Amino acid sequence: MVNKEVIRQKIQYIEGNLEKLAILKEMSPPEFGNDFRNIETAKHLLQVSIEAMLDISNHIIARNRWGTPVKSADSLKTLQEKGYFTKAEENIFGGMIKFRNRIVHLYHNVDEKEVYRILQENMQDFFLFIKAIAKNNL
Repeated sequence: MVNKEVIRQKIQYIEGNLEKLAILKEMSPPEFGNDFRNIETAKHLLQVSIEAMLDISNHIIARNRWGTPVKSADSLKTLQEKGYFTKAEENIFGGMIKFRNRIVHLYHNVDEKEVYRILQENMQDFFLFIKAIAKNNL
């Protein structure tokens, strides 16, 4: 059985990070890009928020005994197949995981313009994930 408290805590963690990212989102591009702390903070908060999404997904899969995902994308595929979200949403979340992997492994290829664009255009993707998880587990 899924531990709802574990899921709630991880969702709250993501939501707290989104509040911090919202502050950075309000900055102008020059203001954001001229201070490395803004860029590095945004990258870190995005990375750990995406990792929390994966933790939630893996917790649900493990507690329901739906197998062991080999790759992070497999976690999303399993939840999509179990009706948690649509194929289109799975693709959105998969893109988030790819970005997280770039931050972790190809950190030198992530520039401030891309991070700023994500802050401006993609923050709602986290809320989409939270809504899907909450609908099915809380």
